Order: sequence, then structure tokens, then C-alpha cells
Amino acid sequence: MSEISQTIKRRCRRLRADQTESEELLWQKLRNRKFNNLKFLRQHPIKFHMDNKIYYFIADFYCHEQKLVVELDGEIHKKQKDYDKLRTIMLNDMGIKVVRFGNKQIFNNIESVLDKIKSTVDKSY
Repeated sequence: MSEISQTIKRRCRRLRADQTESEELLWQKLRNRKFNNLKFLRQHPIKFHMDNKIYYFIADFYCHEQKLVVELDGEIHKKQKDYDKLRTIMLNDMGIKVVRFGNKQIFNNIESVLDKIKSTVDKSY
């Protein structure tokens, strides 16, 4: 396994171990094909090549069957809106849909979050 792959793997494991409360709450709804019988992975790396180098994004949740990333935006995302926008554009260019939710949405109305994810998935069928 290459050094970059080992680094990515370690980082993903650390993020899974240190997941936020909102990530844990949504993960309980998505895990083990509980949601629409779809397989979601958490803190999943998505690699891409640019300028002959390997780069990667780590998606909060990823469904390969639907090529769907679900991102949860906490306080830090208020400071990195441009980065998040660019990242979404790049993922869309790779054929991956992105839906974003604020942590408050997860805590206050997780059912509407799940409805939004379902409507995104339904459009893909």
C-alpha cells in the first residue's frame, strides 16, 4: 500500500473515531442499509488526480450505488464556504451529487434531512 493510501486510511479512521454528535445521529439512521436499503460509508475518501498528483476529499457519508455524498456542516464551515463550494463543484464534475446539512438540521428535524436525501436518491432512479 502506498504512503498516501496509508495516510488517507489513518486519517479516515481517526475521523470515524472522533465523529461529531450530529454525525453519530445521522449514522445511526444510515448504517447497515437501514435507509432505502442503500450502503453508506462514513468518513470515506474520494481520490482524484490533478497535475499528476493524487488528492482526496473525505466525505462525511458516501453512497457509491448512488454516487452521493452527504456532508454535515458545523461551525467551521462558516469560515470555509468558498472551499466547500469548490469541493462540491469538483465532486459534481466527477459525477458525484452532494447534499449538505447544518448540524442544527440534524438535531432539530432529522426526518426532513432523511426526506431530502430520499428525494435526491429518488431523482437518480
